[in-house]
Order: sequence, then structure tokens, then C-alpha cells
Amino acid sequence: MTEHVVVVGGGMVAHRFVEALRARDTEGAYAVTVLAEEPRAPYDRVGLSAFFSGTAPEDLALGDPALWEDPLVALRLGDPATGLDRDARTVTTASGDAVGYDHLVLATGSYAWVPPLPGADLPGVFVYRTVEDVVALREWVQERAASLDRPVRGAVVGGGLLGLEAAGALTSLDVATTVVEFAPRLMALQVDEGGGQALRRIIEGLGVDVRTGAASEAVEPADDGTVGGLRLTGDDDPLPVDVVVVATGVRPRDELAAPAGLAVGPRGGVLVDEGCRTPDERVYAVGEVACIEGRCLGLVAPGYTMAEIAVDRLLGGDATFPGADLSTKLKLLGVDVASFGDAFATSPGALEIVHSDPVSGTYKKLVLSDDARVLLGGILVGDASSYASLRPMVGAELGDDPGLWLVPEGAGARPQTELPDAAQVCSCNGVSAGTIRASVVEDGCHDLPAVKACTRAGTSCGSCVPLVKKLMSVEMAKAGLTVSSAMCEHFAMARAELFNAVMVSGLRRWSEIVERFGTGRGCDICKPAVASILATLYNEHVLAEDRAALQDTNDRVMANMQKDGTYSVVPRVPGGEIRPEQLVLIGEVAQEFGLYTKITGGQRIDLFGARLEQLPAIWQRLVDGGLESGHAYGKALRTVKSCVGSSWCRYGVQDSVGMAVAMELRYRGLRSPHKLKLGVSGCARECAEARGKDVGLIATENGWNVYVGGNGGFTPRHAQLLVEDVDTESAVRIVDRYLMYYVRTADRLQRTAPWQEDHEGGLDRIREIVVDDALGIGADLDAQMARHVDSYEDEWAAVLRDPERLRQFSSFVNAPDTPDPTLAYVEERGQRRPATDEERAHGPVLIAPATLEVRS
Repeated sequence: MTEHVVVVGGGMVAHRFVEALRARDTEGAYAVTVLAEEPRAPYDRVGLSAFFSGTAPEDLALGDPALWEDPLVALRLGDPATGLDRDARTVTTASGDAVGYDHLVLATGSYAWVPPLPGADLPGVFVYRTVEDVVALREWVQERAASLDRPVRGAVVGGGLLGLEAAGALTSLDVATTVVEFAPRLMALQVDEGGGQALRRIIEGLGVDVRTGAASEAVEPADDGTVGGLRLTGDDDPLPVDVVVVATGVRPRDELAAPAGLAVGPRGGVLVDEGCRTPDERVYAVGEVACIEGRCLGLVAPGYTMAEIAVDRLLGGDATFPGADLSTKLKLLGVDVASFGDAFATSPGALEIVHSDPVSGTYKKLVLSDDARVLLGGILVGDASSYASLRPMVGAELGDDPGLWLVPEGAGARPQTELPDAAQVCSCNGVSAGTIRASVVEDGCHDLPAVKACTRAGTSCGSCVPLVKKLMSVEMAKAGLTVSSAMCEHFAMARAELFNAVMVSGLRRWSEIVERFGTGRGCDICKPAVASILATLYNEHVLAEDRAALQDTNDRVMANMQKDGTYSVVPRVPGGEIRPEQLVLIGEVAQEFGLYTKITGGQRIDLFGARLEQLPAIWQRLVDGGLESGHAYGKALRTVKSCVGSSWCRYGVQDSVGMAVAMELRYRGLRSPHKLKLGVSGCARECAEARGKDVGLIATENGWNVYVGGNGGFTPRHAQLLVEDVDTESAVRIVDRYLMYYVRTADRLQRTAPWQEDHEGGLDRIREIVVDDALGIGADLDAQMARHVDSYEDEWAAVLRDPERLRQFSSFVNAPDTPDPTLAYVEERGQRRPATDEERAHGPVLIAPATLEVRS
């Protein structure tokens, strides 16, 4: 007979339990009823902050909706359990129903704990736990913004994971935010003192005020009875605020346990054994409500493990809890933070290797055994790119020089170490490297979606997906199989294939492309890639039709965001040649708007420190003076650097300036897989450094030598000779074809150098295609470049002509001309730059960007 399992709670762990039970109970021995407190099906609570970047609540739903249509599954929403009678084996719900069970699984999770803070019940005080919480928070901020003649001010009480998530939510709503943390550093449970300092520097650089070692004493009311201030212990004046988010931690929802005679831990939580069972053999507890091994665990990964164990025990197995992996990797306020293993070096004899770079905003620490060989743990702040590789290596040897693991991703110096089968790759779902390899070799999973579906690896937080893909690719290569080049889980084809598909089909809208060639709603991998493809093919504005939502932040506002939240404006200076009146204009604009100016290595003048609402006014002045967007914000042509060539230099043998100007005007606005930089030198002395560019031309007595594939960055490459001694017309035609062929066939975010290396046949084959026209596509490449040149339009000028697009350029909806009050600057060498943390705290001269008045 079918037995009845009642699951109390409708969160992520409850969902995992039901999903696992239905997958493994092939005989239909169990029927399940889920009693959920919230009015919606289980959703991704870890991804809650995505709500503030445009994700709809329904997009957070977990798993396949068909699970809730299974005849053996009943989901009751908005009807939480209120009582438990173990003798009668019934659960009473808020609606008054008594639901009988054969087995009971408590998955009630936790609640946001609010300390005994006077005024915490005032309107305008929120917690950060459910969809309803974040919806109410956004509505409150929007209402306050509409009623105030100044920016909304907010405070977050708590500087841990939830606190920084909440701070990110407030800043995304244009709230001037202060984080108040009682501990001496942010994220005290995850990072050490050095990591905390680095994290603070980065977050304060984003415009968030941070108060550590500060205790919140009371929330004080405003005249209208809503939140008006937050009083901190020891401060004479309260912090003026309009909204307060309390994020001081969570407590287990164990209120059903004690009245029913179930034991709870000393700090709460239902006591369970290693099989996740209470002393009542019919009652299990999983997730944050379970007190296992003497503590409650506030991460989803061990909760998922407990759900799987409870299912195994119900089905007659003997699975036991293997211990909690408390590793975490998060992006908070856009900042990568990760910790894993023995992050605080508590193991006897543990050694630490630390790499701290305040300039780049990174802090990295590895904890090693006393012989400096075995990895025990680590902390990564600012750059967590090595997390996916390092975390599974805990307990393994890193090689003779472990410090190489701390160099930036892509620097090429890291050891190539193969993970042992037992190494855990996905901590959320407890998936080992061996399981992933077996899914490829034994189960026939030959693409990333199949591996994820088979093993569950990468289906939760997603931080392990790069490593999962790498393991899959290596195993497929060993087996002689073709490795999938799928761009992401939404498009099964590579970028080059998608480019050709869109080109042939003539589709122009995201919705049409994803419907025809992809699945789902897209992600931050495929959306910008599709936006780039559309821009390349049709050269239409990046904000045209539905494309604005596809763009990265910089493309969306056509300016580069800087570390203090302001933007840089970079007008195009073709070939570095500029008229005197344009130089004067740039200087006048910089003076009028108080911008920092710098001549770059690409022979342009960058203007730093512009606020969002100032951008159109700055553009208008520049456009009126004959200048246009330099596309410094886009994956497109940036600059064509030149020397003065035969125009002035006694060594010049060709007109390098004229050639550079012509090429920059020809290729301006060309969207590509990555940024493009060109250089033209008037002689072999190479003053324009053309061999360090994606395309470089060096003049000879007979014409031009064309070099391709030179890049800077983490792995500088010298360009390689493509052709030599060609005339100007031939050089331009060859560069046209090279660039267009690269745009068509490169992978997303792939520079020209690695593209040449990865191309079958290397540069020799590329030469055959673009110079000798071996594929017969030369005329097609020529025609596509001609269409690009003929259809070019300055993006700045186009926005200035469009009132609808102009509306997005305001910092505060209710006060579009109000500057951000958190911006602070210091004078240095006659200009202003962002103030450092110490300068903000101890008070050199600060400059208010609204009026440029000096204040102390």
C-alpha cells in the first residue's frame, strides 16, 4: 500500500526532498503532501537578489513545474502547519485541517532573526528573507523616492552574507546605503581580517558607507511615524535613514518540535541523528531546522544532502550525513567572495600564503599543511576565478609552488593538476569528479545540460559549472568524442554557429532568436552575445527595440562604470589626430562638469567622474563640437594608434596618420567578440607599437606589412605577420576580411590571439581564407564590411535625438538632477580623484561633484 509522507515547509530543501523521492520511488510506494507557508511554489531563495535586477518572482521557481502535477504529489500553498500530534500522527494546519501521515519530514527552514531593537516595528523596517519581503522593500523605497525631494537613505543592520545582499538590493534601488556591523569586519564568519579589509575597500569604493565595530541601539521615528534614524551606540546623533533592513542572522523554525515532545538543540533546531531522523522513527528533520552533529547549518548544500539522506532512509537505505562542506562563493554588490576548507588556518601547523593587491582590489589566501604542500583551505576576495579549481583540491597536493594558484586567471602559470575521482566538485549537491566522469563515460552524457541533469552538478549556485564543463570536455576528448561547443544551457550551438544562423535567418529580435534557436529566458552569457551579433550584422543602435535588456551595464549607458559608481566619457580621436578647437572643447567640458582628464595609451582623452544624469549633457557638448562616441564601453573597435609617419617624421616612409584615421573611421562601431585595438607605424622603428595590437600595419618602402593577433592583458602576445609589402588598397581589403572573419567565427569574449591559435590550421589557414580566398567567401566578407561602413551611426547622437532613451539617464527617479551624496573626492595634482577609505574617514579636502565646492 502507498504510504503518506507529509513535508512541513515549502522551501528549497523541501523541494529537493520531493524531487529526489519521486525520482527514486519507481514503485510509487509513497505519496507526498507539502504544507507550504508561502503563497508560491518552492523558489530559489539564494537567488532572491536577482529580483532587483529585473528577474520576476516566477522566474525563481525551482525545477520542473510538472513535479507539482504528479498524482502522487500534493502542494498546499499558504496553509502552514501549526501543530503536531505524534501519537495520532497528524499535522494541524492554519486552515484547521488535520493531515495524517505515515512519515513526517520537517523542512521548515529558518526565519530572519530581529534583535530586541527599539523601533524595529516601525513602518520602513524590513527583513530580507522571502519574495514578499523584497517586494515590500522595493515598493517602500519607490514610494519614499516619489515623496522626497532628495535621495532615499537606508541602513542595513548586519554585515554578513544577508546584510551585503540587502545592501546590494538597496543600492540597485538608488538608495544611499550604510552597512552597520557589530563585528570588527564584514563577513566575519567567512573571511579573515585581511579579507575583511579588502572587502570593505571594494564595497566603500562602490559608494556604500561601512560602519564596523558598531552596535545598533534603536530605530528612531520620523515626524510621520515612519523610520527616521538609526541610533548607534556611542554616537550623539542618529544616522538619518528612510529605510532599515535588519539582516542579523537566522534562527531555526523549530516551534512545532517542543510541544510535540521532540528534543531541540541548545541553540535551537530539531535534534536528529546521522540519518536525519529524530528519536521518533517516523519523523525526520532536514535543512536549516535540523540540529545535526550539534549545530544547525545555514547553507543550502548540506540541506540538500540531508534531503537525499532522508529519501534514502525511507527507501530502505543506510545513508549517513558525511559532514558539512561550509564552502561558499558569492557575488555581493558585484564583488566575488569565496571561502573554503580551513579558511582560518585552525589546523595544527597550518601555513598561510597571502596575495593582497589593493590596487586591483583583490585578496587571496591559501592555507597549507605544515610542509606547504597539501591544501587545507582558502579565502578569495575580489577575484574568485580559481575557486572552482581550488575547492575540490582540499586535501590534495598543489605542487612545488602553491603560490602559482594565486596568480590571475589566464596568466598561464597555474599547475595542471588532475582532480582525483573522490574530489568534490559540486558542494551544493555533493557531486564528485568521479561521478561527473562516469556520467560521460558510462551514462553517455555528452553535453553540459545532460551532465547537469544526470549528476545535479551545477544546478544550484552554479559556481562549479566551469569545472564541470572542463571535466566533461577532458573525458570526451579521451574517448575520442567531439566536445560540445554550446555557448550556454540556452543555446546548444557555439557563438560562431549562432552568428551564422542569425545571419542566414535574418532574425533581428531576441525573442525570435531564442524561440528559433534556443530555449528558456537566456542568461548573462548568451544575452550580451546575441546583442553583439545583432549589432555586428545590422549595425543598429544597442538600445533599439528589445536590445537594451540584453546589454552589459556599460553598453546600456554607453559609458564605462568606474569603481566609485560614476562613469567615464571617451570621445573618439581617430588615429590620435585632433583639431585645436576640439582639444579646447574637451577641456571646457572637463572644467564645466568637474571631470578628471587623462591621455591614454590609445591616444585618446578620457574624462572620468561623470554621473549618470550628466552623460547626455556631456555628450551634447561633444557632439555639437564634432566629436562622437569612442566605444570605450563596448566589445568593439577601441582605437587605432599611430605615429606621425611621413607627415612630419624624417624617418617615416608612409602616411601612418592618414592610414590610421581612415581605418578608425572605417571600423568604428564594429561590434566583435572582444575589444579590438589597431596600430599603424610609419616605419620599422614601430613608434605606434603596432605589433602589440589585434591588427597592426607597419610601413615599408613598398607599402605595408600587416600583422595580426597581438594582444595585451594577462597574456601579452606579439602579432604575427600575415602579409608583407602590400599596397594601401590591398592592406585595407585584407584587414576588412580578417576582422569580419574573426567576428563571424570567434567564440564569445575570445581575443584575436587565442582565436588564431584555436583555429584549425592556425594562421596559415586564416591567411589562405582572408588573403587567398580559399573558401570563396571573400566577396561576402567585403560586402558585409561595406554594409557596416555605410550604416554607421554615432550612438551618443542617436540617444540625444530620442526622448524615450534619454529617460533612463537619471540617478534618482524623483530628483533626476540630484547628485549621489556618497561620492567623495580629493584633489591631487590639480584634479580630483575618488577618496580612499582612510581619506573618507579622516578628512582631507573632499569635493562635492554637484557644485565642486570644497568642504571638509
